[in-house]
Amino acid sequence: MSGSMKAFTEALPVKSPETRGEPVPLVVDLDGTLLKTDLLLETLLVLLKKNPGCIFQLLLWWLKGKAYFKHQIAARTSLDAGSLPYQANFVDYLRAQRAAGRTIVLATASDAKPAREIADHLQLFDHVLASDGVTNLAGGIKRDRLVSQFGEKGFDYAGNESRDLAIWASARKAIVVNPSPRVRLRVSRNAEVERVFEDRRRTLADYARPLRSGHWLKNMLVFVPVLAAHRINEIDLLLKSLVAFFVFGLFASAGYFINDLFDVAADRRHPTKRLRAFASGNLPLAYGMAMAVLLAAVGVLVSAVASYHVLEIALAYFGLTLAYSLYCRNVVILDVIILAGLYSMRIVAGCVATAIWPSDWLLAFSTFLFFSLALVKRYGELAVMRRIDADGAKARAYEASDGELLAAMGIASGYLAVLVLALYINTGAAQSLYGHYEFIWFL
Repeated sequence: MSGSMKAFTEALPVKSPETRGEPVPLVVDLDGTLLKTDLLLETLLVLLKKNPGCIFQLLLWWLKGKAYFKHQIAARTSLDAGSLPYQANFVDYLRAQRAAGRTIVLATASDAKPAREIADHLQLFDHVLASDGVTNLAGGIKRDRLVSQFGEKGFDYAGNESRDLAIWASARKAIVVNPSPRVRLRVSRNAEVERVFEDRRRTLADYARPLRSGHWLKNMLVFVPVLAAHRINEIDLLLKSLVAFFVFGLFASAGYFINDLFDVAADRRHPTKRLRAFASGNLPLAYGMAMAVLLAAVGVLVSAVASYHVLEIALAYFGLTLAYSLYCRNVVILDVIILAGLYSMRIVAGCVATAIWPSDWLLAFSTFLFFSLALVKRYGELAVMRRIDADGAKARAYEASDGELLAAMGIASGYLAVLVLALYINTGAAQSLYGHYEFIWFL
């Protein structure tokens, strides 16, 4: 912490700067104002990723109060303040105000520990006021604290949401950052608005993009069993496969939301993934959490109505997805095995939905093919990172030196898939199922 910055517990002088000919202090909120994200949810996700078992402790902490809850989470986590998504144009404004000699105060309901880390990184604030594990510095409590230290109308306040309205009413002027239309209208009725900063326009497409509906094409694998069994013309089997397709789509999208939420810190250090909705702060983390729960719940309902067997395989798929996001993705080789398994489970789901079990040939072919594709994915990520940093390139748990091994294994697994298919073509089963079985060679 800089030497000029006061501790968050230190009392500030109650004097009107205007009476001394000094600029009125500018008080700045953190979540949604200085940052495009919510610091409590950021630290909560870091903690859950590091220690999923602590979910039971969270309830006990919450029962002791929100300030205590925040303090316990903050004490067990750390954030990279340099990679957080800041409101760039607003930060530039603060730098200009500080250069002009204005006192700037960071006042936030977030815990003091991450608030100080951010203040130390930006070097913009003279004082930091934050929750201390006992008092949750939000809404009316924050307003009373600011009025007691700066006086009524003795400060300007920068905020973004409805709970800031009470503070704006006691401020000399209001500075509003990315407000909703409703908040923007209400603040103009309660305070003199000096300036509005807006750099975010969300569209329906922005909210839909994390669903990654284009990846639902992978779920076409559930139709493989009816296709391989030459029963594609049976409508009831097609409808059962279609239900399995949507169930896996719902669970896959829920998994994508969870994966993106747990990966925000890593994505912000990636050249392209840093532009993802949650990593960039374009969408709130709360939206991602709500959507993950909603999609998984709808997936359970649809699969339960269709078939309990489909529900069982879908829950197994979702559980494996969670295990991958929380742990397995950072374990060399195990991560690509899990990825390959997630592909294969789609075929198994199609089998379960239609009561058609695939041949050993199909299972062997798909296993080698999907393992090869998973290795290609990791090799591609490593190649991207290598172009950026040839010496320190890393992709998940892999380092630059692992590239040759990944390539060799991927090529070998791909050739094995081809070999399995070639051997199958010459079996009696293939020759009896296909009138012109020799054309399978074109695959």
